[in-house]
Amino acid sequence: MTEALLFLSHFMGDIHQPMHVGFTNDEGGNTISVRWFRHKSNLHHVWDREIILTALADYYEKNLDSLQEDLVGNFTDGIWFDDVASWEECDDLLTCSNKYANESINLACKWGYKGVEPGQTLADEYFGSRMPIVMKRIAQGGVRLAMVLNLVFGDSQHGFAAAS
Repeated sequence: MTEALLFLSHFMGDIHQPMHVGFTNDEGGNTISVRWFRHKSNLHHVWDREIILTALADYYEKNLDSLQEDLVGNFTDGIWFDDVASWEECDDLLTCSNKYANESINLACKWGYKGVEPGQTLADEYFGSRMPIVMKRIAQGGVRLAMVLNLVFGDSQHGFAAAS
């Protein structure tokens, strides 16, 4: 059971990270070398880690609990409050996985790859315009993981039964 839960949580995180469903010819941005402010990175790593760590340092004094509180506040009574119900819409888990992947590839095209050239330095403008997307995808992944876990452990409010 532990391995299954670890896999599910990892899968839900990965499918909500736009570069994880990016183009295969560049391995989801892994082969696009860039600089993130002053250090070497690649586009995939920027979306997997760098944007989050920069937000933690710049806005949350490296306090993960503060970041988490901010994310939760945004969907309990903040800017995403009206969106949460639509994030949980799911007729069957396979269709939903495809929906989440489609959302991610659209975001990868519109925000991840857009305007990025190999060797380019990505800094304030890229960070400021992409950070809200990363944070929203983290929140969506968390809400949707909770929805799936509720389904698996017996909450039937979503209208379909877990596979037995």
